[in-house]
Amino acid sequence: MKAIILDKPERLRLLQMEEPQASGPDEALVRVRQVGVCGTDFHAFRGEQPFFTYPRILGHELGVEIAAVEPQEHGLTAGVHCAVEPYFNCGYCPACRRGKPNCCVNLKVFGVHSDGGMRELAIVPVSKLHPSRTLSFEQLALVEPLSIGAHAVSRAQLADGENVLVVGAGPIGLAVTQFALLAGAKVMVMDISERRLAFCQQLWPQVVCIDGRGDPLAALQHVVADDLPTAVFDATGNPQSMMSAFTYVVSTISRFVEQTWTSAVRAALIQSSFPSVPATFQEVIGTGHVLERMWSGTSPLWTSS
Repeated sequence: MKAIILDKPERLRLLQMEEPQASGPDEALVRVRQVGVCGTDFHAFRGEQPFFTYPRILGHELGVEIAAVEPQEHGLTAGVHCAVEPYFNCGYCPACRRGKPNCCVNLKVFGVHSDGGMRELAIVPVSKLHPSRTLSFEQLALVEPLSIGAHAVSRAQLADGENVLVVGAGPIGLAVTQFALLAGAKVMVMDISERRLAFCQQLWPQVVCIDGRGDPLAALQHVVADDLPTAVFDATGNPQSMMSAFTYVVSTISRFVEQTWTSAVRAALIQSSFPSVPATFQEVIGTGHVLERMWSGTSPLWTSS
């Protein structure tokens, strides 16, 4: 079968490799139909991704079709279309035993710590497949990044009408924005990219977009005066941005969420957590209109400038 491997920074190679052997009782052989390209993949390509080794087959945002699986009570059969939850936890560490698989101390991310989906066929644990009868493969590949935003909003426990600021209008920031709106929040989005802000405004005219160039706090106060947000989500992964975000919240009990691909850190009332859990994958798949809205032909929520 064909595969694309990243041999070293800035060197991708197309190769032929043997097809995976038959899957075990708790695994499925899947045919990869769609692969999303994440910021993590760009960082790995540039040699900037921490905890990453070469060579590596990338690809963790996937829309797949089950090619073979042993019949069990999970009900999955060959031909079923699925999103892949790429966080492979051990099942026995303290975090896993407490029902926190996303905090697993032995976590291996498919396509980052082990070879991923940029190949025709792969073996995936059945527990990490989330089926859908209605979503396209392109939409299924968007489930993983959208689930990160859904998880962040779920942990923030937003109230209806709450003022919320999302810092960073990239894919994860847009995912946070969508689910914050579904939670009934009044959402503002800050970014330094005019293109990203324009894309965000096009998707959601009701969102207030703020240019973060110059003095971000002054720009925010120009919009809200003293009515600062009570919840701030940082989706930039930039240390300076994350530290500045603490100044954007109102001085009473507030919440700050840093939601990048690798971690989510909540100050004040919120404990740390990795990006998403199985329930958020199911939530995203169950909210089909979100995927239909976010996917617009050849211009999905990828907005890197």
